Amino acid sequence: MTTSEEPGHGTPRAEHGPEQAREALQRVRAEVSKALVGQDQAVTGLIVALLARGHILLEGVPGVAKTLMVRTLAAALDVDTKRVQFTPDLMPGDVTGSLVYDSRTSDFEFRQGPVFTNLLLADEINRTPPKTQSALLEAMEERQVTVDGTPRRLPDPFLVAATQNPVEYEGTYPLPEAQLDRFLLKVVLPVPPRQDEMQVLHRHATGFNPQDLAGAGVRPVAGPADLRAGAAAMGRVQVAPEVIAYIVDIARATRQSPSLQLGVSPRGATALLSTSRAWAWLNGRSFVTPDDVKALAHGTLGHRLSLRPEAELEGVSVTSVLDSALNSVPVPR
Repeated sequence: MTTSEEPGHGTPRAEHGPEQAREALQRVRAEVSKALVGQDQAVTGLIVALLARGHILLEGVPGVAKTLMVRTLAAALDVDTKRVQFTPDLMPGDVTGSLVYDSRTSDFEFRQGPVFTNLLLADEINRTPPKTQSALLEAMEERQVTVDGTPRRLPDPFLVAATQNPVEYEGTYPLPEAQLDRFLLKVVLPVPPRQDEMQVLHRHATGFNPQDLAGAGVRPVAGPADLRAGAAAMGRVQVAPEVIAYIVDIARATRQSPSLQLGVSPRGATALLSTSRAWAWLNGRSFVTPDDVKALAHGTLGHRLSLRPEAELEGVSVTSVLDSALNSVPVPR
């Protein structure tokens, strides 16, 4: 076993194989639970997105620990993280960076924006105008930003974890379909059940400080090397032709739904393949099952569907349409 130095940290870390990487990423969940109560689905979604080299949209009312979750995950993974509060006056250069004149050299130098990090928390992304929202498109798709015609690579790993409030629409700019499609997963964070909420209050009553993650006992248990090893191993997870056909048929079933004006694109089907492989690998399997596909279908496909106005008026939901599509496609045996 060799050792290497993690970029940006200067701490030697053993280069892990697939099994060690999976164990390390499983320990991440335990570390996150030291600061966060419940929300296991969202934490798993973040890890799946990192393995599949995608991005995640976290939707929930204020106060359900969206920001705390991302900060805690970054601490447990020992990766760099930055937070951007999206506001109506935020400019694209505030995210990507800009050229700044240096009077000493009489030249312009590039000053990196917060997008140059491993884990970017885009807080309330729907509160900024489309021009600034679109500044993230190149970063999310190409993992680079272009400023003054010069492309600049982003760190690896790189993940955008964006949050939005589903109940407050005044002063917001809904994400266009093209940008929603760039998110690998969308996870809805519910208000916690009574037992979990009791535990949250008990922690605060006994001195828990969400700004002091080290004081809560959160420590780094995995790093970029584990994510790289996991992503490589995930790419070797086998997918039978029958399972590939199952994914394609689910996507095609959404396109035929009379309730939808926009079904799942081929990119969405590819995303479901990637998340299913990551989920299978995290669960210790070297092959994808139809149950893996079903488990990730709502998180991977739901935000890519657009209801017809008349269907919305009739009370039809994206969830019910997707359930119908899943039920209409025969499950391979």
